[in-house]
Amino acid sequence: MNFPILSSLILLPLIGSVFIFFNKSSEKNRAIKYVSIFITFSNFLLSLYLWYIFDKSISDFQFIEDREWISGLINYKVGIDGISILFVVLTAFITPLCVISVISTIKYRLKDFLIAILIMESLMIGVFCSLDLVVFYLFFEGGLIPMFLIIGIWGGERRVYSAFKFFLYTLLGSVLMLVAIISIYWIAGTTDVQELYKIGIDQKYQNLLWLAFFSSFAVKTPMWPVHTWLPDAHVEAPTAGSVLLAAILLKMAGYGFIRFSIGLFPVASEYFVPLVYVLSIIAIIYTSLVALMQDDMKKLIAYSSVAHMGFVTLGIFTMTQQGIEGSIIQMISHGLISAALFLCVGVIYDRRHTRQIKDYGGLVSVMPKYAILFMIFTLGAVGLPGTTGFVGEFLILLGAFKKSFIVAIFASIGVILSAAYMLWLYRRVVFGKIVNADLKNIVDLNKSEKIILWTLAIPSIFYGFYPEPIFNTIDVSINSLIQTYNANLDIYFAGKN
Repeated sequence: MNFPILSSLILLPLIGSVFIFFNKSSEKNRAIKYVSIFITFSNFLLSLYLWYIFDKSISDFQFIEDREWISGLINYKVGIDGISILFVVLTAFITPLCVISVISTIKYRLKDFLIAILIMESLMIGVFCSLDLVVFYLFFEGGLIPMFLIIGIWGGERRVYSAFKFFLYTLLGSVLMLVAIISIYWIAGTTDVQELYKIGIDQKYQNLLWLAFFSSFAVKTPMWPVHTWLPDAHVEAPTAGSVLLAAILLKMAGYGFIRFSIGLFPVASEYFVPLVYVLSIIAIIYTSLVALMQDDMKKLIAYSSVAHMGFVTLGIFTMTQQGIEGSIIQMISHGLISAALFLCVGVIYDRRHTRQIKDYGGLVSVMPKYAILFMIFTLGAVGLPGTTGFVGEFLILLGAFKKSFIVAIFASIGVILSAAYMLWLYRRVVFGKIVNADLKNIVDLNKSEKIILWTLAIPSIFYGFYPEPIFNTIDVSINSLIQTYNANLDIYFAGKN
């Protein structure tokens, strides 16, 4: 295919942001709103077309674009395989929903907010398409800037503190990754990911390089104990910011673990498996218990995100077909369900301007449509059979049981705890009597809110009952990744003997 479809996906939102920036009309003008929706929806359709023409029978990277950028040093190189394409589609799917929600809720500097969202979309898609370490790093860290502005300008009362905490945690974690990328260039003579897969990286350097990449991915995931920035960022961020943060930004780190930690440093990955297991189990159980103690709905969902991402890291480092496939499906599921849960919180926050659980109760009698959709997403977060959450968690636990019975048992405790805190939240907010008189006049979902939430609910249920399209997309690429991983380990251990 001669058409640069990946560069088009990356650049289209950026072009839209430039058009909005130079548009002289007032923020109330419908032009900037329609342009934002048109650009993001067009990008989503383009991503669906990409998925349609993608050859699922081969594991090699496809639609590769390779152009010289800095002569003799760095090439702009992008491409996708069965692992990355799903995250491209997820990003393109979530972004127009964020734009629609922003248009109906943000009144202050809407134009700037839409520009930030469009720039973020370009950078996030770039992360999942990058086939050069330097290009990946630039996209990976570039996403910090618009998210920092979204939290710092449109956030809550403690927005400046939360924005700087988010920025410093994630930036400092990535400094070591930059040092590692530079080291890889001097060791291997290239930062081309495909070339590095072929030639491999000297085993004597792998442990240090793995730790350097881990320092960045662990913060972004986020793993315990470097997770404390996430609840603050979620609580203070506007609803659309929380959606992008939970649905896409956290997935960039999970993708990084698969693409780089396992793909480039197989020997080190095997060595550090016990470390990842311990941190993942602590994240699953500890943050689930913390979630049970929360009074703020957003903070509860934020801690639940840490627990769910603990399942993701656990599944990835089982190094099994089931575990890695489960982790990818869990990330897709979490992208849909966590986005919807934050939007559900945003719906009632826009009406009552409080996120305290004690201020609600009895919403089922005044907001029945809201109660139904909130229930669907609550059950998806719990992992009820028939939702994507169940498919992901089941496969992760299956992979964990194949590797370690003890680890799987501890991880299973998180499934029980997630049911406890999510059902507790739903019961307190939706059921019971209306004890707050102000809730009697609360309005049910409007048209745009129904469109957004049903758009998220349908794939959450559809792929829960029929995950075959996802399996068909990722199966060959993951099988190739595991075979290469095991082959590298065999060579390493044969050399030691």
